[in-house]
Amino acid sequence: MAIQRFPEQRVAITGGATGLGLALAKQFLHEGWSVAIADIQDEKGQAEIELLGLPESRLFFTKVDVTKEAQLKKWRDDIVKRWGGVDIIINNAGVATHGAIDEAPLSDWEWVLDINLMGVVRGCRVFTPLFKKQRSGHIVNIASMAGLIHAPEMGSYNAAKAGVVALSETLEGELFSYGIGVSVVCPGFFQTDLGKTLRSPDPKAKDMVQRLFETSKIDADGVAKRVYSGINDKDFYVLPHKSYHLIWMLKRYLPAMYMRSLHVTGRKILQKKRDWQASLATLTQP
Repeated sequence: MAIQRFPEQRVAITGGATGLGLALAKQFLHEGWSVAIADIQDEKGQAEIELLGLPESRLFFTKVDVTKEAQLKKWRDDIVKRWGGVDIIINNAGVATHGAIDEAPLSDWEWVLDINLMGVVRGCRVFTPLFKKQRSGHIVNIASMAGLIHAPEMGSYNAAKAGVVALSETLEGELFSYGIGVSVVCPGFFQTDLGKTLRSPDPKAKDMVQRLFETSKIDADGVAKRVYSGINDKDFYVLPHKSYHLIWMLKRYLPAMYMRSLHVTGRKILQKKRDWQASLATLTQP
């Protein structure tokens, strides 16, 4: 597929102070782009900017909460004032949740949906008018394989990321005629600190999820490279993990087998819970 060109090479990234967002910022900087980073973590963002040691014409940080549309608009306007426009918006800011439907509190659902889904919606709403005016631009929404394949006890996170995939597919049809590209990124577990944000009613879940992140064979830099090449190749779906891609194909073409795999996973989770409860009961006996 032909490589698309971004003559001005200006990218804006939410959640850019840590993890994948920071890896994406470094990848684009390596390729010669000017990068605007937004994140709610003010001190961390400022510290990373200082470490990179680049002039503001190449890199600057702004404290932005993606649950506040007014802050996103102000950030966009500041970028336009500095650079005259922007070529790519990467809606990356996100958090993690876990919990069975009857165990996870609604407050966790509201939290993850407001950030992971509505944060992306707000980013798209804020930058789309600018891209339409420019008659160019590219929206990159960071979803997850959890948006395509849905593990038990991940309902709120799955729903948020599936919403990001659905939104992205909608925008692909909606914005194509305006010369605006769309990509949705669906990584599986990779080495990042997302697990540290995890909210779960299960006290053991955070350590378990963090181990899955840490033992992955791919890190944030590897995902960032795949995202960069996917944007250049005009890929809509960017799937950095080949193994997860195979599971997605299984779901699409052999849905009955996919459903059986969910049943197996659910039974394993239930057995682990029973084993843990039995162990806890033994420890608490007088």
